[in-house]
Amino acid sequence: MTRADRRNLRLGLLFISPWIIGILVFVIYPVTYSIALSFTRYSGMAAPTWVGLQNYVTAVTDPLVAKATSNTLFFALIAVPLGLIVALTLALAMNQNVREVALYRTIFYAPSLIPAFAMSFIFIVFLNPQFGVFNQILNLFGGPNVNLLGDPTGVKIAIILMAQFGAGNAALIFLAGLRNIPKTVYEAARVDGAGPARQFLSITLPLLTPVLLFNLITGVSGALQVFTEAYIVTNGTGDPDAGALFYMMYLYQNAFGFAELGYASALAVLLFLAGLSLALLIFWLSRRFVNYDVEAG
Repeated sequence: MTRADRRNLRLGLLFISPWIIGILVFVIYPVTYSIALSFTRYSGMAAPTWVGLQNYVTAVTDPLVAKATSNTLFFALIAVPLGLIVALTLALAMNQNVREVALYRTIFYAPSLIPAFAMSFIFIVFLNPQFGVFNQILNLFGGPNVNLLGDPTGVKIAIILMAQFGAGNAALIFLAGLRNIPKTVYEAARVDGAGPARQFLSITLPLLTPVLLFNLITGVSGALQVFTEAYIVTNGTGDPDAGALFYMMYLYQNAFGFAELGYASALAVLLFLAGLSLALLIFWLSRRFVNYDVEAG
């Protein structure tokens, strides 16, 4: 390397040093420390005690882990596909060539700016079995009061609906993908007599598959870590009988409620491995449906 090359290297490392320090301190070190703790019994007070694979054996046989995993998978299997549909629908609406489209984009995106804890409190009031708007609407049509948040399945459905208010972020990514599709492709399709439905199925959807893959990966990752809504709805208890005991909720309880930091670390490692496995599986399957052939011109 020449003197100029070494100087440029030093300057480059200097400029990216905040990022390097940040990822080492806030990502690499916590992950490594959590893996090490997962093989110990640690309460946060006394020194960690080595227990080998005992925490992992306990996790495999723990019925509450199975319950939390079941609830989380139920949430992911419904919330992620529904979120993709909602986000794509919003993106198609925001891509319309109308005069007020900027206003519509703001309105459609605004709900995603509401913090999860605020949205949870809104839903608690909205679904209140005594004075909530939801039950008042049911009463207008002669229906009885329903306590969704007290029903094991109803509370999961409520949390799934809450998650859809954050679809604006994915919608913006879909919108960027829509804007990147060449207009000439649509013009050629219209010349061949393709209607709106055929254009969507044969052009829009196939050319959006790279964006769909990205939103699918991020959606699955977020679904596996659902926590805030369940924590607030259950007032931090994560009652298994209420159906809102998600995996992250149980992990949180063990770490900060029961002071089982070693066991909680093992749960975190298992969650990481599960998320990584799902991501690799989705990437492997994506070879069959992701289309990178056409680029914007």
